[in-house]
Amino acid sequence: MNHSAEHSAEKIEGQEPLMSRRAFSQVLFTGVGMCYAAAIGYPVYQYLASPISKASEAAAVNQVSLPDANKLEKGSAMMFKFGAKPGILIHHADDTWVAMEAVCTHLACTVQYQAEQNRLFCACHGGVYDTRTGANVAGPPPKPLQAYKVTVEPTSVVVSKV
Repeated sequence: MNHSAEHSAEKIEGQEPLMSRRAFSQVLFTGVGMCYAAAIGYPVYQYLASPISKASEAAAVNQVSLPDANKLEKGSAMMFKFGAKPGILIHHADDTWVAMEAVCTHLACTVQYQAEQNRLFCACHGGVYDTRTGANVAGPPPKPLQAYKVTVEPTSVVVSKV
């Protein structure tokens, strides 16, 4: 390319260029870098902020009403949500009711009610809990399940923090 062609590419009808190539490249790469940082930073922020939001969400819930749970058959259980965490409501054969958090205290897996063995079982690592108290009775769980207060009403069951 000759000198006059270069000169005419940089100047349009005798005007100075708005931005040099170097300045344009700096702006472009700075913008791309900021987008890249945001794309990496936002998921990291969400990951770090989620325990805080879950904790505040869980703390805000003090009770839940379970419509028609009072019709639950004796010797059976049902899962429900208590804030952000799963809970389990058990109607024992002797007509007593128990509710507790259904999150294993070992590695936070969800426990299941096994009526035939009369236990709450965590299949992840073999943790076993008592169905009446939530006490850890076998396996690796370090502490019992959090117990809730149960109130049986004519049309529902109300589960609340103790």
